[in-house]
Amino acid sequence: MKNEKSMIQYQIGYHLKILFIGINPHPGSYRRGVPFSNNKMFWYLLHDAGLLQESREILRDDAHLKKLYLHDFKKKYHFGLLNMVDRPSRTITELKKGEELFGKQRLLAAIKRYKPKVVCFVGKKPYALFSGSPKVSYGWQPSLFSSQLFVMHAPHHGPARERIDDLEKIKKAL
Repeated sequence: MKNEKSMIQYQIGYHLKILFIGINPHPGSYRRGVPFSNNKMFWYLLHDAGLLQESREILRDDAHLKKLYLHDFKKKYHFGLLNMVDRPSRTITELKKGEELFGKQRLLAAIKRYKPKVVCFVGKKPYALFSGSPKVSYGWQPSLFSSQLFVMHAPHHGPARERIDDLEKIKKAL
């Protein structure tokens, strides 16, 4: 599924183990066409948790990372990705209230249709916007349709071990 306004091609489809949900792309990631590529910590965490087999050296290289995202992310690893908002911004404070409503509907439809095993919200903010609740805790949330929901710590704040632990919990549940 690709939104005409976005340079990021979403990875979505049937038989997904994990559907990652971001808030919106950083301008650098948007230009590259690869989510979380401006600060590659998300990709390093997937590697460190044993969810990706590629080395950190491969993940550092923009061309290799784009190939991984476009060709292997869904087909080899059975991972997907959607953002709540397609518009790039440097910070989430630049997003306007209500801008996430289309993304929320798109996400609900995708979860219902594709039935990913786990929907992983990358940070509290995407889940807060999705659920409509300002009070969000990390970890497992109530299931939706047949998918388990998980809120992980954002990849760029705090100790990496906490984020790796989050991803290892998801890996164990698969």
